[in-house]
Amino acid sequence: MSNPAEIASEFAPTYLYLVRHGQAVVNVEPIIGGMRGDSGLTPLGVRQAECLRDRLASGEVKADILIASTLPRARQTAEIIAPALNLPVTYEPELHELRTGDEADGLPIEEYRRRFGWIDLERQPFQEVDPGGESWATFQLRVGKTLYDITQEYAGKTIVAVCHGGVIDGSFNYFLGLNPLLLPPTGGATSNCSLTLWKHIQYHGRPKWTLARYNDDWHLLNLEPPQNWNLLDIAPASPPENKE
Repeated sequence: MSNPAEIASEFAPTYLYLVRHGQAVVNVEPIIGGMRGDSGLTPLGVRQAECLRDRLASGEVKADILIASTLPRARQTAEIIAPALNLPVTYEPELHELRTGDEADGLPIEEYRRRFGWIDLERQPFQEVDPGGESWATFQLRVGKTLYDITQEYAGKTIVAVCHGGVIDGSFNYFLGLNPLLLPPTGGATSNCSLTLWKHIQYHGRPKWTLARYNDDWHLLNLEPPQNWNLLDIAPASPPENKE
């Protein structure tokens, strides 16, 4: 028979804070930002991360673990905020943004489009975005599995994960049980260095994930608004012009 301490531990709430990285060079250029193309944050992105660090230094979030995607823009963001949480950074490559193949990594977006054409992520969820890249469906499967693994490993803890807009979009599909083949309701609108908070709590005796915050970025109010593109821009609303 379980003792009261074990029961209390089993039902302790889990808090998952998802942080989108600061504005990145690849967001502004714009270029395809895999491990080769990603050159880290812009000066504005660094300032955004510093503003988040200053907010977290107040003790608002008492984190047990700080995890980050290994892409440079997420690594740099995590390293800037780490002192405020008094935690080392644990790196997790499965938190990467939607992955493109080696041929596309580092290409300017227009050159990417010229070489590989257009993929409508919603109408063609099983189509790879380029040779060696992921499809929307495989990306969403990776996001769901990674969030499951992290929240299982650190159940009952407060987790801060520095990741990407596409991962945060995918969290809605996973935690709310939406169709992973469809684009999420957030639609690529997650702000740089914003906080999204998911809570796993007991609700009428049943465990349930709830959304407590989305796009919480009041710490950035005094900064200039960023001009970014995101992965959903790869799939335009209208077909491309004839390439010939």
